[in-house]
Amino acid sequence: MTNVPKRENQNEQLIRMLEQQLAQSNRQIEALTEQVRQLTKALYGSKSEKSKYQAPDGQGSLFDDDPSFNESEHTEEQSTATITYTVNRKLHKKKRNDSFHEGIEIEEIHHHPTNTQCDCCLGQMTEAGTTIAREEAKFIPAKMMRIQHIEHAYECKHCKMDATQKAQMKRGKAPQAAIQRSIAGPTVLAKLIYDKFIQYLPLYRQVKEWERYGLLTNDKNLSNWVIRAAKDWLLPVYEQMKQTLTAKSVLHVDETYAQIIKRSDGKSGQSNAYNWEFRSVPSQGPIIVLFQSALSRSRSVLEEFSEGFKGTMICDGSSAYGNVTFANCWAHVRRYWLKADSKNGQIGVDYCDQLYHLERQFKHLSPGKRRKSRQKHSKQIVEKFLKWVDESPFFGKNALAKVAEYTLNRVHGLKAFLFDGRIEIDNNPAENAIRPNVIGRKNWFFSVSEAGAKANAICLSLAETAKANGIDFYQYLVTLMTELPNLPIHQQPEILNNYMPWSKKIQATCTN
Repeated sequence: MTNVPKRENQNEQLIRMLEQQLAQSNRQIEALTEQVRQLTKALYGSKSEKSKYQAPDGQGSLFDDDPSFNESEHTEEQSTATITYTVNRKLHKKKRNDSFHEGIEIEEIHHHPTNTQCDCCLGQMTEAGTTIAREEAKFIPAKMMRIQHIEHAYECKHCKMDATQKAQMKRGKAPQAAIQRSIAGPTVLAKLIYDKFIQYLPLYRQVKEWERYGLLTNDKNLSNWVIRAAKDWLLPVYEQMKQTLTAKSVLHVDETYAQIIKRSDGKSGQSNAYNWEFRSVPSQGPIIVLFQSALSRSRSVLEEFSEGFKGTMICDGSSAYGNVTFANCWAHVRRYWLKADSKNGQIGVDYCDQLYHLERQFKHLSPGKRRKSRQKHSKQIVEKFLKWVDESPFFGKNALAKVAEYTLNRVHGLKAFLFDGRIEIDNNPAENAIRPNVIGRKNWFFSVSEAGAKANAICLSLAETAKANGIDFYQYLVTLMTELPNLPIHQQPEILNNYMPWSKKIQATCTN
């Protein structure tokens, strides 16, 4: 009889242990079920991030007509996502010449009757009027020309006949070439770089096009031309823009992967390299967009590029170093709560939507007034949201637990925009600016060398900065390639200030 209580205690312990194992198994099943549901939705569900939030005044979703937010994040995970949108066309009669730029040359082709004799009285008929039967576009293909720079020498015949003095001679001086001992002139280099970085046309596809125009070359030559032009003439402009950029106090930062075949670190060419992107904010002068090629995404790359920078970087980072602090992106937070796809997930999305609704109202305010408005209206929403996340019983490894942890780990960075009106609420400007690199990556596939990857980063930087400042990138390149080789830019770097995309000179000659 004395063994009965002991057996009962053992049974109770066994039952409790089994209950704990069952509870743990149930949590694991719940987490795995959630993962399966998320994966199924990612494969077959809608990719839209539109909000169901309705403003108190009855206004529709603030994301319905905000293109900067609806543009998807450029990550490997979302690279194949389909984005749908609706275009509202104005119901008015389209003018006949709406498709043509103003000032385009017009060629008139007149069509007269073959016989202008009256069939009735056989008299000569007179013209009674005209009608434009139709308009059509006519394309005149580009023409390749072979330019020969010929230097003429002159001598003085009188001095030549005088044996007591040296004969005087003068020679005309041809301007310096963009690339020495190369047939690539400024317009060829400009079109080559424009087609690659604006039209996303890889070099090996350009070879046939150049041949059709009359220039026989190959993709190796084209690659060398891009690298030389970028190193000799575009890099000084890039470095000057970098000095201006790092002198600012707020920057957007993002990065995306790339591929370099011949790496100096010994890793396989299949390993990921990266393109970092840095973008200034509109409240601090002209927009500057710079790319930096790197073999990794380590913090050392960020530190090296931003040496001397003291301010705030808006990104998806979670820490700070030196004199640099990070402001985190609310678009990422909203996206992760949206992916949770549950009642609590929608609550998190609604908090974010309220902040974005306010941001639309503060968009055109000065930084000082925007900071005051955020302190008055946005701060209480942020604090209420973070308190809700902190006190909610999210646990385990399901989507809600992960997004709650993601949010709470970035509390300091998510609050940064409340205290500085220059800081944007999200990093969408950087994500939008990095898109050409992502689109181009699908066409270029890879860079063979690190020199080629660096040249790509330089060309992309000038292309995106020119675009942000309303500059015709092709004409800008022609100007740089024509004028910089004949200027002492290395001895007098201040000359480059006249060739920044926002300078008066470039704005006057290269504006779209």
